[in-house]
Amino acid sequence: MAEGASQDLLLAAAFVSDAQYNRNIPFRTSPEAVRLYYLYNHWIMRTVTYFFIFLNLSLAVFEEPAVYPLPFLVTSLIEVLCLLVFFGRLTHFAKVTLRNVFWKDTKNICIMVAILLSLTDLAIYGVLRMYNMRSIRWSRIVRPIFLINFAESRQIRRAFRSIRNTLPEITYVFLLFMFSLLMFSLMALKLFGERNLQTAEGLPYFKNYLEIVFDLYVLVTTANSPDVMMPAFDFSSWYALFFIAFVIVNTYIFMSLFLAVVYNNYKKHLKNEIRKLAYMKHRKMIEAFNLLKEEEGAQFVVREARWKQLVKLVAPDISNSHRELLLCISDNEQKGFIDKKSFVQLADLLNIQVITLKIRSHPLGQWMPRVYKSAVSRFLRSMVRHRGFVWTYDVIILINAIFIALDEETPYISYAEWVFLALYIIEILLKVYTYEPRAFFGKNQFWNWFDTLIIFAALTATVLNTTLKSTTKYNSQQILDIVFILRVLRLIRIVDSIQRFRVIMNTLINIVPTMLTFGGLTLVVYCVFAIIGMELFHGKIQFFPASSNVPHALECGNPALKDSLFARGKYCKNNFNNFASSFIVLMELTVVNQWHVFANGFANVTVQPAKLYFIAFHIVMVIIIVKDELQHEQLLDNMESAEHDLEGEGGTKPQSKGLVFKIASKRYRTVDALLQLMFEAEIPLEDEGPSFEEILNLSPTTAVPSNLTLENTA
Repeated sequence: MAEGASQDLLLAAAFVSDAQYNRNIPFRTSPEAVRLYYLYNHWIMRTVTYFFIFLNLSLAVFEEPAVYPLPFLVTSLIEVLCLLVFFGRLTHFAKVTLRNVFWKDTKNICIMVAILLSLTDLAIYGVLRMYNMRSIRWSRIVRPIFLINFAESRQIRRAFRSIRNTLPEITYVFLLFMFSLLMFSLMALKLFGERNLQTAEGLPYFKNYLEIVFDLYVLVTTANSPDVMMPAFDFSSWYALFFIAFVIVNTYIFMSLFLAVVYNNYKKHLKNEIRKLAYMKHRKMIEAFNLLKEEEGAQFVVREARWKQLVKLVAPDISNSHRELLLCISDNEQKGFIDKKSFVQLADLLNIQVITLKIRSHPLGQWMPRVYKSAVSRFLRSMVRHRGFVWTYDVIILINAIFIALDEETPYISYAEWVFLALYIIEILLKVYTYEPRAFFGKNQFWNWFDTLIIFAALTATVLNTTLKSTTKYNSQQILDIVFILRVLRLIRIVDSIQRFRVIMNTLINIVPTMLTFGGLTLVVYCVFAIIGMELFHGKIQFFPASSNVPHALECGNPALKDSLFARGKYCKNNFNNFASSFIVLMELTVVNQWHVFANGFANVTVQPAKLYFIAFHIVMVIIIVKDELQHEQLLDNMESAEHDLEGEGGTKPQSKGLVFKIASKRYRTVDALLQLMFEAEIPLEDEGPSFEEILNLSPTTAVPSNLTLENTA
């Protein structure tokens, strides 16, 4: 009986943990499978998986064409090791999940196919290499599949699903946009093709239809404006009307339409994604409740002792005081049990970040009570706590900024640096004297740590710089650079002094997890296009130092670039000769500026259709992914009110000893969390919802039940 109760508790904890982290894995419920499931979700297992995923992706840095070459045997053994880890992780997943669900899951099939393709390609490449036959490692393009399809990457998969679901609607807008582009290109050919105009480089202007299409597409991105217009504009000012009409229709109207379609479809599919998550979370909490419930009068409840055991299993790292706080919220009437309604809210309570403040007296108050509690000491501490103290140092920081901008060779400026450093050190010492040190340097006191580290790093670098300057052979520009950077970084301290600045900075910190999803999407796209780019353009463009005597060094080693904008702009280092250089080029293409110069340059050294590579990257990265993801970042929902900040510089106003709990933020960190709460609020408590299998089979286009609509909750 006791063993069965223990197994029920373990299973219930697994359900609650899944609800807390929004995992929707339908695992087996046998005792052995539940233990394997706990191991599967352990942070060490997830960290190891991510390590080998990124190790597998980073092999492109060491494989030909390599940034840091390693022998083929070494890279192939590392790749085989990565594939074995992936296969082991997939096997582990198969052990914990239902068989029919495992084989119906597309992501599992993708991982198995990717492993098989990688091994096949590795074997073929190795055999051909033995016979000195050149081959292409075509399987490298499937490596990002491992980043997307493992269960840990559900946020990246959701983003890709959102993009995939949006594509049909985008396609219609894109086709209409292309029709407009082709029509304007045809008009441009007829208007300017027979007038014998020339570009600034002396080339024929708008003579070739495909070249016109490309130039006008670039104009949509504004990268070649107004250069593309100038030959026609110089010939007649009236021709400016053609380009103005083109920009209004295609850049402003169609690009805005793209954004509107992406946002509309994203919102629609997000609603269905959230509905599925809300159902699954509600269902798992009900399952956990049913495993632990006991009858109490006319209702079923979970006993307090049982509830504590559950929370200890689900969140072993939280303190006993935090656990008691959760119990007080769940059983606010101190009845000794938790009802169904309160139990279902446990996953949300565990997701609230609570800061535990231990109110302690200052150590100096214990070691030197007479001195620390004297009238002079109390006056000094009240002065430090006063707002005027902060304002004074704000003024000092601004004056310091002026001195940093001045010439350091002036002796008075050099001596002033020591004065400012002394003032900053005095400030930190006064704050540590006033506020309890462990509270001042608490793990949530980012700005206090930042101030202290910057000041003492600047002090160390300045002392080292001055010491080396006193010697006759001082030429360490690196140390001087560090000193200058640290001096400028000190000015960031003023951000913490202004309330609205602090709110914005906290916002930027809070959206980092959401931006990681965008980073994952970008990494996948960059890896795929970098590998394709290396196969297409490797060795076509070379970089040579300015003093090089190599033939065609000024043309990036390729005479086809003679007198081109690419060579004249000295873009030779922007090439696809290795993985790192490819990433830099793709980053520059994402920024958009001058991307047409890159496209023309690489087309000149290969073939003109090579421009399609750059157009495809612009469409995928800039138009689809960037527009799809950036509208998801709801900054205002992450803005934290200043009332949630800890008081003072480290801490707290003087209080008696004890514990104080503070919620780190009352705002929802993502729109998903807010929408999910809206759906859950509309789910009746007695409604246990669809089964796990029915929830997993919900289609993205399935209609939302009438009692679960955003319109009702909005």
